[in-house]
Amino acid sequence: MAWSIAQVARMSGVTSRTLRHYHAIGLLIPARVGDNGYRHYEEAQLLRLQQILVLRELGLGLPEIKEIVDRHTDPLAALREHHQRVLRERDRLDTMARMVARTITELEHTEGKHGMSRISRPENLFEGFDAARHGAEARERWPGHWEQSGQQEMLDGLSPEELGRMQEEATAGMIRLAELMAAGTPADAPAVLAELDVPFRLMSRFWTPTAEQYAHLGRMQADDERFAANYERIAEGLAAYVRDAMAAYAAARLS
Repeated sequence: MAWSIAQVARMSGVTSRTLRHYHAIGLLIPARVGDNGYRHYEEAQLLRLQQILVLRELGLGLPEIKEIVDRHTDPLAALREHHQRVLRERDRLDTMARMVARTITELEHTEGKHGMSRISRPENLFEGFDAARHGAEARERWPGHWEQSGQQEMLDGLSPEELGRMQEEATAGMIRLAELMAAGTPADAPAVLAELDVPFRLMSRFWTPTAEQYAHLGRMQADDERFAANYERIAEGLAAYVRDAMAAYAAARLS
């Protein structure tokens, strides 16, 4: 059975214009295009569109989405992988929701009480900002390198306490970088590069990037609203500062 572009637009909520754009960039090619120029889609294209929309909801850009969906030739295997990705994102959002609710409660409890610290455990402000997500991004963009590295077993073997310690170390490092930025320290200064040694070692427990890959991760984080928002909560402009610092680190220490 085949569906017209108008039918696919109605059932998916994606505009016909967007579907034509997906066709133009090779992301979603119709099963056939009639002599009159009308596009027709079959089951395989509908399944691919579902994958595209799932990955788009997870915040991936179209180039990354195309790379991921092109990698899969088995629709069922692809759906299983996307399902696991959705579950991980759900768990992350649940953690962040608990974090925000706890902060609201603490602020309400101490409101108007002068001389009291409003936050009992500052590290809790950053729960859910998981340093291990560097590895997840790397696995999606460079799957061959990731599989060969064998780092998934290491990631799975970490305890919640170990992940918590890594998270606290990463948060402390971001605060120190924010202080260097506020002091006007250039992003390529030795003190800044020294601060990146710790997060790089943490990342290397899961995956050791090349200079090009590390610099790309810095750009990806600055361009990705999810990552950038975490940095901007600490200090305005920190996402771009870390991006430039990672590029400098890649050039100075990984090349």
